[in-house]
Formats: sequence, C-alpha cells, structure tokens
Amino acid sequence: MTQPLITFNDGATLPQLGLGVWQVADEEAAGIVETAIAAGYRHVDTAAVYQNEAGVGAGLKRAQAGSEVAVTTKLWNESQGYDRALRAFDKSLQRLGRDSVDLYLIHWPCPAQDLYVESWKALVRLKEGGRAKSIGVSNFTAEHLRRIVGETGVAPAVNQIELHPRFQQTALRDVHAELGIVTECWSPLGQGRLLQDPVIGEIAARHDKTPAQVVIRWHLDSGFMVIPKSANPDRLRQNIDVFDFALEAEDLAAIARLDDPTGRIGPDPLSFG
Repeated sequence: MTQPLITFNDGATLPQLGLGVWQVADEEAAGIVETAIAAGYRHVDTAAVYQNEAGVGAGLKRAQAGSEVAVTTKLWNESQGYDRALRAFDKSLQRLGRDSVDLYLIHWPCPAQDLYVESWKALVRLKEGGRAKSIGVSNFTAEHLRRIVGETGVAPAVNQIELHPRFQQTALRDVHAELGIVTECWSPLGQGRLLQDPVIGEIAARHDKTPAQVVIRWHLDSGFMVIPKSANPDRLRQNIDVFDFALEAEDLAAIARLDDPTGRIGPDPLSFG
C-alpha cells in the first residue's frame, strides 16, 4: 500500500495518515498497534498522558516494525519546563523501548504556567541531539506559535489541533501556512458525531464509502495529517482504506459549509492546563 507522505519544514517526512491511541489501555495497545501495522499503518501517535507508551512499544516490537513505523509522543503539562521536559522525554523513550522518536510534541501550551517557551527550547535541544527527529506542538494558538518562533527562531514542524468538518480552524490554518507548519488533526471524526451527519452520509453513498472514510479523505485532500483512532479491527482497516478515491469539488464545498466556529468538542487551549 502506497501512502502519501507529508514533508516537514525540517525536510523530514511522515505518513499523512496515522493511528491515534488516545483512550486505549496500555494492556490493549500492543494488540491494536500490531493489528494496525498489519493493516498498513506506518505512523502511531501516542502521548505520555495516555499511559500506553509501553504497550505501543510492545506492539511495534511484536510486529517487528522498528524504524519503518514512525512514532509520535507528547510532553504532558505537569512536565513542562526545560529540565523537566528533558527528563520526561527520557522516560517516554524508556517506555517505548526506543532510542529516538520521529516526532515529539508539547501536548498543550498551558499559558497559565507560562513554561511553554522553556519547554520548546528543550525540544530544540532534543532535535539537535537527534533523539527527536522532528519536533512540534499541539493545541497551540497563533499567539503561542508566534511567541516560540520569535524567541527561538525555530518553527514547529507540526501543530496538532482539534480539527474536523464541524470545527475547521481556517484562521489558525492560515497562520500555519504562513509559518510553514503542518496541520495535524486530532478527533478528526468529531469523536464519532460526524458519522450521523446527513451531508457526510450523502457523500459517502455517492462514493460507496463509509462516512468515516469520507471524513478521513477530506482531511487528506485538504493536506492535513490525520490520526483517527479505533480499537475495532474492522474499523481500523476501513479507516486506512481511503487511497482509492478522492472527493470532488462539490463534496469539498458541501463539507466546507459544515464549519461551525462553536463546534469545538475538546478543551480550549487558552484556559486548559
């Protein structure tokens, strides 16, 4: 299976479609990761706070998929700050059983702590040392992005944000384009709420695809990285079976009309953490 790759501002590439493992128990993660790799996934996205890095690492080992599968993990809020971020990264590597990760992200800016710049400086050091091949952020607003770039001169490769057809974040995506940052999307299916949408359903029927496949295809056609999560083997396989069709202009226009500025499902980055 040939999958499209996304090229970062540092020249590295990662598969555009990956597997998210939020809310997957550590003891279940190994089997899910092994199943996903057999289905063709070549990118797994975890985080320290998910408490399943060890299971992800075990799944990669069981599948005998070392460097051929990219791994993303994230720095949790309580570990922000320069020295604490470095120590937290070491612990993540130990749990994953790896010498490096392909992408390391600051999970939330936590502006009330005001430590995200120091945390970003730690990530820059990790990249310079080669243990984090690429570095980025998650849930950062335009203000947070401009500040870390202004204070370090290093732009994140990625900003992973809540983004789905009912919350399309067009203004933030414009800032990403300006700064050369890839948009990566969590909760791309709107935590399942989009799968009952009649507009998505009509498009799916026309293409003989599932609603989830249409939404994932929308992310791909829009140029985003996307990490749908499923613990169901059949849905895992369906979610990656999206490379044999593309949405038409009328489909994209219909989905664009679903955008709702109040469509956020997750926490607000300005107040969370």
